Amino acid sequence: MTKKHEDDPQGRAGEKTPRGFNANRRNFLRSGAAAAAGMAAVPFIGTSAQAATASSGGISSLPPLGQVPDYKDYGRGKKGMDAAENWVTDFLQPSTLTKDQQMAEMKFLHEAAAPYRGMEVNVVSEVTGTHQFEANILSKAFEQITGIKVNHDTMQEGDTVSKLETQMATGTDVYDLFINDSDFIGTHPRMDDVVPITDYITGEGKDITLSTLDVDDFIGKSFVTWPLDNKMYMIPDGQFANLYWYRKDWFDRPDLKKKFKAKYGYELDVPVNWSAYEDIADFFTNEVKHLDGKRIYGHMDYGKKDPSLGWRIHDSWLSMAGMSDKGLPFGHPVDDWGIRVNEDQNPVGASVERGGATNSPAAVYAITKYKEWLQKYAPPEAAGMTFSEAGPVPAQGQIAQQIFWYTAFASSMTTPGLPVVNDDGTPKWRMAPSPHGPYWEAGMKLGYQDCGSWILPKTTPKKKRAASWLYAQFCICKSVSLRKSWAALTPFRTSDINSKEMGEAAPYLGGLVEFFRSPAHKYWTPTGTNVPAYGKMTSAWWKNIAQINSGALTPQEGMDKVAEDLDEVMHRIQIAGLEKVAPPKLNPKKSKEYWLKQPGSPKPKLANENPPGETLPYEELLKAFNDPSSIGKNASKSKS
Repeated sequence: MTKKHEDDPQGRAGEKTPRGFNANRRNFLRSGAAAAAGMAAVPFIGTSAQAATASSGGISSLPPLGQVPDYKDYGRGKKGMDAAENWVTDFLQPSTLTKDQQMAEMKFLHEAAAPYRGMEVNVVSEVTGTHQFEANILSKAFEQITGIKVNHDTMQEGDTVSKLETQMATGTDVYDLFINDSDFIGTHPRMDDVVPITDYITGEGKDITLSTLDVDDFIGKSFVTWPLDNKMYMIPDGQFANLYWYRKDWFDRPDLKKKFKAKYGYELDVPVNWSAYEDIADFFTNEVKHLDGKRIYGHMDYGKKDPSLGWRIHDSWLSMAGMSDKGLPFGHPVDDWGIRVNEDQNPVGASVERGGATNSPAAVYAITKYKEWLQKYAPPEAAGMTFSEAGPVPAQGQIAQQIFWYTAFASSMTTPGLPVVNDDGTPKWRMAPSPHGPYWEAGMKLGYQDCGSWILPKTTPKKKRAASWLYAQFCICKSVSLRKSWAALTPFRTSDINSKEMGEAAPYLGGLVEFFRSPAHKYWTPTGTNVPAYGKMTSAWWKNIAQINSGALTPQEGMDKVAEDLDEVMHRIQIAGLEKVAPPKLNPKKSKEYWLKQPGSPKPKLANENPPGETLPYEELLKAFNDPSSIGKNASKSKS
């Protein structure tokens, strides 16, 4: 990505105590709450087999939850399998594997590394808790066990992408291995600049690939798969979702529930649609106004001109409104950026005139609501905040709900003593599936997941690629994955999220575990394969949305400009011949009316963009995702 921000500007990467948020949207997991004593009941949504893993008991014997520790030499100066024994016994717990199974994985990696012992490999990723865990701890453990030295650099995300693009363009080998957001799944296959993971583990790297790698266990496998050849081009390393957040303790208050129902005619509960979200925002901002001696607000957001404003919109906000086509993990043929592809995966346009939907009525509706809610229901200062500045606000105890909330915030919202945390350490808040806009239909994605993933650049010499692949596997193998997820709260394996330990942690994580265990999670997906040049196309969003927020452009004018800019980038790629596979081939322009009459997206303007508000109890909403077409059927609904 090409986001501009500062990561750890004061050098606090090693600290265990949260010190606020920097401008990297994923850099909120360095530290978090230690687990509190005691255990509260947690409703379990999932299969009976999963439920059996959620045993009772505390987590006091496990490492601090949501906290990335400082490095300590758990290998105790040993090498090879002696070091592995110490790391597995004293640090790499919990795990879904038995100790013997962990040692078997370590033995394989140790023996597979024999031809590469003494080599150095260079790895780069952005600065996040997940990648600090790898760079500061796992790289050193890996060196002791295998004899391969790993220089794992962490830097600003924009710098990581810049180095990747420069390396691909020049053919030089500076970094042997990258961690790159799966949002680039539409870029790498078209540029033909990485070795597909599927090809590597069945070909060149077959003999050095763990038999227990279990690619089907990765939650985000479909996110990193290219549809034309059904190959994985990347492999997940950590992920989180963008969900709805609310103060469950306030929503459960009988006096507030009674007052809400009297005014709006239905139950105060988790909103199913945007109409209900707006009613709840209005209720807390303009009816309740004060709780616990504080001025409260029914909505939180941000609006300052900044690259993070792009994430706010292109991280599936338009799909949440219902702008795109049906299809999982990505809308087809029109995706959540509004870009249409043809049957051969060639992007043919973002503008409605070319068959896209970026400036369609549904997209304009989504932007209109974003701006309207920011102005009417959020704290006055929110409009001048960036993502990083707005992030800590809900934890201060004055926000009733937030429709666009990253689960990456979970660890920082569970610190004992916060106004949003109970005395027993359990949160007063919950995260839940996001409400949808009036254009949404069952079968469409409903939100965003960020999925950082390993890639194998073609610029890397084969021997270095092999040594690098061993390190990547170490970081994602089942011996390590649960321990890493426990620290950084970015689970990426189904087996980990269904583990007994995560079941025990659930009461402290406000719905994170329940969400990933429910069928709902598959409706939250990253940017998809329709976007042909993610790094080159993101600026079209934040620069134009800022113009809408300032009043310089209307929502329609602003989205027309976003669509125009996206089409222009794709046109430049097309005429320059930059992409080898499924390059952009823009459709000739036709009238908007022509495309709005065609089936699917772009969709014509609805006669009523404000249907009755609908709410459901949290547990019922998760269950509804077993049959998404049932969402709202049993909801409490307003009469208007």
